[in-house]
Amino acid sequence: MKNKSEFVCTECGYRSTKWYGKCPGCDSWNTLEENETVENEPSAASKRKVSRPAKTTYSASKLNDIEIRDSIRIKTEIGEFDRVLGGGIVEGSVVLLSGEPGIGKSTMLLQVCASLGANEKLLYVSGEESQGQIKLRAKRLEIDSDNLYILTETEINGICDEIEVLSPDVVIIDSIQTMYDENSSSAPGAVSQIKNCAQALIRQAKTNNCAVIIVGHVNKDGAIAGPKVLEHMVDTVLYFEGEKQHSYRILRAVKNRFGSTNEIGVFEMHETGLCEVENPSEMLLSERSGDVSGSCTMCVMEGSRPILAEIQALVSATSYPSPRRMASGLDYNRVSLITAVLEKRLGLKFSSQDVYINIAGGLRIDEPSCDLAACIALISGYKDISVPEDVVAIGEIGLSGECRGVGFIENRINEAARLGFKKILIPHKNYQKMSKIHRSDIEIVPIKSLFDALKLFV
Repeated sequence: MKNKSEFVCTECGYRSTKWYGKCPGCDSWNTLEENETVENEPSAASKRKVSRPAKTTYSASKLNDIEIRDSIRIKTEIGEFDRVLGGGIVEGSVVLLSGEPGIGKSTMLLQVCASLGANEKLLYVSGEESQGQIKLRAKRLEIDSDNLYILTETEINGICDEIEVLSPDVVIIDSIQTMYDENSSSAPGAVSQIKNCAQALIRQAKTNNCAVIIVGHVNKDGAIAGPKVLEHMVDTVLYFEGEKQHSYRILRAVKNRFGSTNEIGVFEMHETGLCEVENPSEMLLSERSGDVSGSCTMCVMEGSRPILAEIQALVSATSYPSPRRMASGLDYNRVSLITAVLEKRLGLKFSSQDVYINIAGGLRIDEPSCDLAACIALISGYKDISVPEDVVAIGEIGLSGECRGVGFIENRINEAARLGFKKILIPHKNYQKMSKIHRSDIEIVPIKSLFDALKLFV
């Protein structure tokens, strides 16, 4: 037996006998990973002739002749999970669920099995736990279903054979990194093994019209471990986010062929499993402290849902030659841009101040509509002046200090008014378009630039 190492690009699959910093196949940097293969003498099993399936005749159909059944989506009755998927699991689809170890992926999938077990036949394939361990978790979560089958197997061909015999409606693979193809000489978890196993599962999903949910681990950078092409092979990619020290978890779709990629689902971890958080805004604002400088409420859109959250900023004089910048929940580069705009346009000397900015509750925001709230929080922290608790700031800030318009402004205003906020700062452009709407319960203040925001609180 002889071991040989080769390097495989995780982006394009390029193979090389030596390592390159830049992949010759796709010009990506630092994507070549070592992959150890084992070369054996041909065995009797490998010498056997592989029988090929009979040739299948395919026929094309007219688009107008194709009928869509009402039951094409399988609803899990877990509202937050169905919301992210676009209304439920699509029959014959392949979903990739990824997240850090211990975040709650297996717990969520067992709860999905409990919800679907009344009407659907399910097959849970585990390559990491024994049947007894899965039974213990199911007992702790109070899950009892006669339609849930447990299989502890890691060889993909055996799994596919079991799928053919059992004909389940939903198959769960936990996880893809533990599966292997005996016809491949690579070790489990290698690039080629993950691609081969994923392709076999996709073939089963499309042939038998069963939904497949694949669990994928993440690497140290937070990306799905294995080849990047795996994300292109599946129909839906979900990320399960959250801090282990916090009880809240966020399910986010980054790819969805059958729905929106902007929806999020919010869960809270309890001893009995994950519970839905139907009103994330109240959850994120529940521990907000009043009459403290450096705090402002913002409203962002996650898909069709407006969410209010508190943005906190701490500004203090630095004791180092180079001031520190730390951002949690916001893009670091965006925070640097905002502080530069405030220093240039308003003359606030952040170059001699340490800046720490945080989204309370562990939420991560990449929408520019939080810029105005971040600026007000930074100004409040710099001047040590508190912002009234009933104020919500919405708007994008440009490099010249102007406040730019954002979308779904009426949905944001209605959500802020529902939670009891009385004053809402919005971009002047949005104010002009909605000038016909008059509300007596709230005060809508148009903001043209950062100077208008500064006048309100200083």
